[in-house]
Amino acid sequence: MDKLEMRHTLLAAKARKQMNWEQIGKAVGMSPVWVASACYGMNSASDDVAHKIADVLGVDKEVADALTTFPTKAWDEAIPQDPFIYRLYEVVGVYGETLKDVVQEKFGDGIMSAIDFTMEVDKIEDPKGDRVLLTLSGKFLPYKAW
Repeated sequence: MDKLEMRHTLLAAKARKQMNWEQIGKAVGMSPVWVASACYGMNSASDDVAHKIADVLGVDKEVADALTTFPTKAWDEAIPQDPFIYRLYEVVGVYGETLKDVVQEKFGDGIMSAIDFTMEVDKIEDPKGDRVLLTLSGKFLPYKAW
């Protein structure tokens, strides 16, 4: 089973079970954001976690095995049409150079890791309209000179 078939199987099972990522993450003892990313095929799970996900969603061993395979982290390079995803592109387009400059002033010349990385999604209730809080936490990796 490839990652695309795995993704379709897992998302169908999630819908059939009427579960959300928070519930699935809690059931397997992992971050709901990370579990969603693994189910979408962008991360690989350990054998233990893959089987927990498969058990929670009621899918077979073939799906669990696909969860353990290393992904090719590629995506469509076209500008996304989905409004939520497009807005994230917009944030990076408008603030990307600013964030890079501010981070490099604080840390030096380098990048934020997306490997040694965590992300949280929280809802902040606000009388003017609820807010989305995205917390991205990546290890700073300095560039080396040699």
